Amino acid sequence: MKPILFNTEMVQAILEGRKTVTRRPVKTQPNGEMHRLHADSCFPGCFAEAGSGRVYRPPYMAGDALYVRETWARLDVSPGGNFRPNGVYYYKAGPIMPPEGALKKWRPSIHMPRDAARIFLRVTMVRAERLRDMVLGDVLMEGIKEAPDYDETWIRWHNTWNKTIPAADRAVYGREANPWVWVIAFERISKEEAGLCQT
Repeated sequence: MKPILFNTEMVQAILEGRKTVTRRPVKTQPNGEMHRLHADSCFPGCFAEAGSGRVYRPPYMAGDALYVRETWARLDVSPGGNFRPNGVYYYKAGPIMPPEGALKKWRPSIHMPRDAARIFLRVTMVRAERLRDMVLGDVLMEGIKEAPDYDETWIRWHNTWNKTIPAADRAVYGREANPWVWVIAFERISKEEAGLCQT
């Protein structure tokens, strides 16, 4: 099982059933087109760069079980303020929040252990494409709320994408650069379906 990070806004979109796809930059951007290799090739599930011998392996493959890392905290009090010696996990995306004054600081998603995970996913499809090949339906599957104005929906998406890219990397991976990205579709599954015992 592999981890996957999402910010609080996108975790909420997953919980609400609005987000079923995520896009991640292809690290070391290819110079040519990306083509999926056949299932009977030496690298099934991978992609080849046209005009070169370079092969790219996606970060996730169809069938992979993932656990979501999100902004979190562990406290020794219940939501009602009662002491819990084994601790209680809380998540910035809600819906249950720590008692007022009990939390000093949220912990970053990158440091969330697997046993704190509450959201599990199964990858259903992976493909490679240019970021700006998206259509409106793709934006909505990314969990972006549709605005009354068509252009505003796209602006929301552009801003959301660029917020996930460090400023120093936006020349390569930002929306205006139109980078190659991995398009990763997923469905929610239970902890048991993910291969973990219920606790």
